[in-house]
Amino acid sequence: MANTWIIAADSSRARFLQVAGRERLVEIASLFNPEARMDNRELTTDAHPRFRGTAGPGSDRQETSAQEHATELFAKRVGDYLEKARTDHRYDELVLVAPPKFLGALRRSLDKEVAKRVVDELPKDLSWLKERELERYFAKET
Repeated sequence: MANTWIIAADSSRARFLQVAGRERLVEIASLFNPEARMDNRELTTDAHPRFRGTAGPGSDRQETSAQEHATELFAKRVGDYLEKARTDHRYDELVLVAPPKFLGALRRSLDKEVAKRVVDELPKDLSWLKERELERYFAKET
């Protein structure tokens, strides 16, 4: 039987749950990103530099907000945790559960070998549910 982990995450929290028998989940770890709850002004200390020339008004240069950057860094931390757990043979299959925007960031942060172990994705925010609520949710979905 494959050892399956469910990752229930959003931009501020990632929960790692192991399927421990029929319809039973055990939380084995969690990571937190308090910066996701902060306002952009709280995350930046200086104004963005002002450029003249090619990057001036009308340019197509896109800036990433401090909050988006913090979210990308958090997705990378989750990806790094999953890579370490993979090399330690702690799981065989992964199910990713996250809001669509964070799910995309999470996909981009996964190592190629970790991505091969993703067997399902659910674009929903369930990270705030308790273990028993998650068990009931997945029991009715199957």
